[in-house]
Amino acid sequence: MDAASRSNALMAETGSLIDTVESGGGVMRFPETLPLRLEGGGQLVGLEVAYKTYGTLNEDRSNAVLVCHALTGDQYVASPHPTTGKPGWWTQLIGPGRPLDPSRYFIICTNVIGGCMGSTGPSSINPATGQPWGLTFPVITIGDMVRAQTMLMDQLGIASLFAVVGGSMGGMQALQWATEYPERVFSAICIASAPRHTAQNIAFNEVGRQAIMADPDWRGGDYARLGTRPEKGLAVARMAAHITYLSEPALQRKFGRELKKADVSWGFDADFQIESYLRHQGASFVDRFDANSYLYITRALDYFDLAASHGGVLGEAFRKARNVRFCVLSFTSDWLYPTTESRDIVRALNAAGARASFVEIESDKGHDAFLLHEPIMEAALGGFLSSAAKARGLEP
Repeated sequence: MDAASRSNALMAETGSLIDTVESGGGVMRFPETLPLRLEGGGQLVGLEVAYKTYGTLNEDRSNAVLVCHALTGDQYVASPHPTTGKPGWWTQLIGPGRPLDPSRYFIICTNVIGGCMGSTGPSSINPATGQPWGLTFPVITIGDMVRAQTMLMDQLGIASLFAVVGGSMGGMQALQWATEYPERVFSAICIASAPRHTAQNIAFNEVGRQAIMADPDWRGGDYARLGTRPEKGLAVARMAAHITYLSEPALQRKFGRELKKADVSWGFDADFQIESYLRHQGASFVDRFDANSYLYITRALDYFDLAASHGGVLGEAFRKARNVRFCVLSFTSDWLYPTTESRDIVRALNAAGARASFVEIESDKGHDAFLLHEPIMEAALGGFLSSAAKARGLEP
């Protein structure tokens, strides 16, 4: 059964009963008859997927763009965050006159499963027990996240996506979409990402997980039921991870060895500006994120290896995606997912005979550059999308 037939079949089976869509998004609730089957075995019954939309789906449903978020992101890609009140995390790319213009594209962003902003995750209620899942929640993968997204697309009646776009973990989802569902993807944009996690990536994630689990308030993952929150552990995890998102030049330029006050404390207060900054990042993070979600999503990142199911040959993973148009972008100062990782993707695409555009962008902002104002990135994305839209036959 092709993608369009699957979408029509699902719509015929479920009608509008599972859709609690609000204007611009909502939460899609799937009945028990439509569980999410998991890569590690088992299934999630009563799946919920939270999402936001921007723009209008055209008559032939050919202008849909799925934006995939990174580890600590969410569906509020171009909307104020309901907890922090801050603007959407990718407003420099989404908006009037920007590469992803809602007047031209129907943009969808979901909260990944395992998350904590409305999609089913460890803080959700387990329907079998009436209690928060906690560590009884099944381990998930990037593939499971994408499979949940396909279920949402089916329910929205979108058989094919004009583009799947993402940075960091979002880029991994874009690659997973293109290799697992090539018939449903016209173009894929992978920014500051990688085809697998390195030992160093896994090591940093493990430090974060251990910080959370060492917090006495974690309570073996059962903190929600017991009325506690492992805020200190989660804050430390965020601090450690945030260091990997920045570059040494960026840290030096912003903070150097500047003191917070005129004199040192001769103790362990935050004497340096960088210490104060990291402590602020950790403290503000705990207000909007769930500790168990951090465990589950970082584990999904660690398990990601696009070549693993293809004999370890990355080019084989892209063999069925030769008709997908790829755009791969990297940043010179990104040491979390360095340019060498993006080059591996491009070489594999070339080996598979796929269409690939590649740009390495000069920037000293580190991994977080993909979330910041980078004119070359914006121009490259705008040019790629315009070219792909012309090939797709979308009206300018």
